[in-house]
Amino acid sequence: MFLAIGLLVKLTSRGPVFYVQQRVGRDHRSFGCIKFRTMRRDADKILSTVLASSPDLQEEFRNDFKLKNDPRITRIGRFLRRSSLDELPQFLNVLRGEMSIIGPRPELPQVVERYQPWEHARHAVKPGITGLSQVSGRNALGWDERLALDVEYVRTRSLLGDLRILWRTVLVVLRRDGIDQTGGVTMHALPADRPHV
Repeated sequence: MFLAIGLLVKLTSRGPVFYVQQRVGRDHRSFGCIKFRTMRRDADKILSTVLASSPDLQEEFRNDFKLKNDPRITRIGRFLRRSSLDELPQFLNVLRGEMSIIGPRPELPQVVERYQPWEHARHAVKPGITGLSQVSGRNALGWDERLALDVEYVRTRSLLGDLRILWRTVLVVLRRDGIDQTGGVTMHALPADRPHV
């Protein structure tokens, strides 16, 4: 599967097969989270041009760190995001000890900067490929609900609980719950007035 997806990415757009993005892990340590590349190679240049053309898109990106109708996503990238197959390489992060299969999803550093003090508890464990908030509503959840579920997972985690999350993840992916129209899992905006920690 890795080889087939890698070939599809390589043959349908120029650039590397993998994309590595800095995320915050256990004990607030930064690490390179690996995904199959789903955007064009010149994504940063395109983003600058798109944002410069629209104050509304600037606001959307400032709040969500993504765009609903993102012109940077490739055709195969859209499919990989819809199916969550773009996250398969994170099993390499698991093998490297940076992630776990189950746990809170790793966040961008600029998102972690906006955490309330109680929300930092989610960094007491390794981030996961899937987690409690991913199987409990995904895009139906608000920001505080998602963070509360992550903290609840840290407080009550167990082997049986992890097995339940794993099974529910299979069902969520098969039903494609929480997938937005652009092919990505919806990430909720931080409230504009959310204080920095």
